[in-house]
Parts: sequence; structure tokens; C-alpha cells
Amino acid sequence: MAKEIKTIGVLTSGGDAPGMNAAIRAVVRTALANGKKVKGILKGYQGLLNEEIVEMEKSGVSNIIQKGGTVLGTARSIEFTTEEGQKKGADICRKHGIDGLVVIGGDGSFRGAQKLANLGINAIGIPGTIDLDIACTDYTIGFDTAINTAMEAIDKVRDTSTSHERCSIIEVMGRHAGYIALWCGIANGAEDILLPERYDNDEQALINNIIDNRKHGKKHHIIINAEGIGHSESMARRIEAATGVETRATILGHIQRGGSPTCKDRMYASIMGSYAVDLLCAGKSKRVVAYAGGKYVDFDINEALAMKKDISEYQFKVSQILGK
Repeated sequence: MAKEIKTIGVLTSGGDAPGMNAAIRAVVRTALANGKKVKGILKGYQGLLNEEIVEMEKSGVSNIIQKGGTVLGTARSIEFTTEEGQKKGADICRKHGIDGLVVIGGDGSFRGAQKLANLGINAIGIPGTIDLDIACTDYTIGFDTAINTAMEAIDKVRDTSTSHERCSIIEVMGRHAGYIALWCGIANGAEDILLPERYDNDEQALINNIIDNRKHGKKHHIIINAEGIGHSESMARRIEAATGVETRATILGHIQRGGSPTCKDRMYASIMGSYAVDLLCAGKSKRVVAYAGGKYVDFDINEALAMKKDISEYQFKVSQILGK
């Protein structure tokens, strides 16, 4: 029979994402409702190694659900990627009585949770990343806010691009994944969308499309470029030289990580946070919470990390048709 969990730790790791605070709030309040103690670990795995650990109470997570970022903070930790660092982290958990841990972050954060679970600390992962690049889940916390932030910014760039009859290359985040670019490309009516999963580096095709659209009276041209492709500034210079059309690059950057989370991000994060605590209370470990097939479910962490994800071929086809 699994040993009863008495104290649950919670940390956020990797890049911050809107909605992380909603997940933290849900973890704390659900754990307390189940008679567990809760400890917040500041600044991710690095904070764990530095023993930056605080007691968390119900009142401490009041008035945070609407805030962007993460009240626990986050940081990268080179030390924790080592075997020595991982053993130290597990020992510190035991020192502070943490026998269950909720890790909110992306796949790198889940690998850390996996290592701690292998060392005897029950660990559950919650997908928190704006990139939507975790294969086991249809949704990741922060994605909805990020795409809405980017969409609104792109609409504004389109206004000025039309006024000056420019071509605008707008670079969005997403790391090595093209989901933000795909969604914004369709939602913003972009003429071209460049995705790491599909781009063939045929810049001449972009040039031809711009020239053809200009011949047909189009006064602007929007290219959504994913971070995984990058080089938007140099691409803009080459396109302007080849087409004679003034071309500007706009890199949206970390604005996409900030801001008050949307209702969807708050809702999904809250349910996922409570679900993670329920798993720990049931004696589960090495699990990742996910939203798949219209339901909240959980996967073995090894299985989740081994899964591969790709852009929907149909959605990509639609994006090409609608951009013509």
C-alpha cells in the first residue's frame, strides 16, 4: 500500500506562462482541503537546491488567479541536470518533509520530475507552456493567452502595414514548435505562415507570392514567422531587395508570455492543479496531467516524454488555402 502523502510541494519551472498562478492556487487549496500541508518552492529547481521553500496557506494564494507570470518565480538550473544535483534535490525534499511534488512546466521540467520520482519523491507534472508542444496533451496552460496577445499585436501591425503598403514579417514565439504561428496565421488572415515543421526554406516562393499579390492590388502582405525559423530581420532585407516592396520585421518576443490569463487558461489550469493533487492523494507518482479527447486525463511520465507531436496536416492545408 502506498505511503500516505502528508506534505505537497509545488514549483514552476522553465519559461513562465499565463495561468501558472491559477494552477498554483488550485494545488494549494485542493491540498489544504484534503488535510495536506503545502510548501511552495521558489525559482524552480534552482530554488529547490537553494532551499528557497516557504509554507503556503489558503490566504497566500488569494488574488493571484488573474495575474500573469508565476508568484513562485522560475529559473533555469544547470546544477539540477546533473545526477548529483538531482540527488541533492530529493534529499532537500525529504529534509523539508515534502513527499509529494507538483511540477508546473514543459517537457524539460517533466524530466526533472521524472528524476525526482525515480529517487523516491512522488511527482506529478502539469503542462505549463505557451508553446503547446507537449505531445500527450491537446492543451497547455498559457497557450490561449499567448495567441490572443499575439493576435491583437498582429492586427495592429496590419493596420500600419496597410497604411504604408508594406510587407510585414511578424515573428512569434514557440521555440521549435509552430503552433502559435499557425493559429495566429489563420486568425490574423496572414498571406504566408512559416512553420518549423513545414518550411522548406523556399524564400523565392514568398517573393513570388508578394509580387503576385501586389499585381492584383493587395496593399499589404503579412508573413507570420515562427521563432524556430527566426532570422526575420535578414529575411526582411532580402525580400525588400528582391521585390522592391518596403518590408519590416517585427519580433513580438516576451510580450506573449505576460499579461492577465484568459478565462480558458484560468479554467484549465485550475482543473489541472486540482487533478494533480488528487493523483498524489491517491498514491500516484510519475504522472503527467493532460487534456486529451475532451477530458482531463493522466499519463505515465515516461510514456508522455516519449510521445511525438506534429502540426495537423489538415490545419496546415487550410492555412495555405485561406492565405491565398
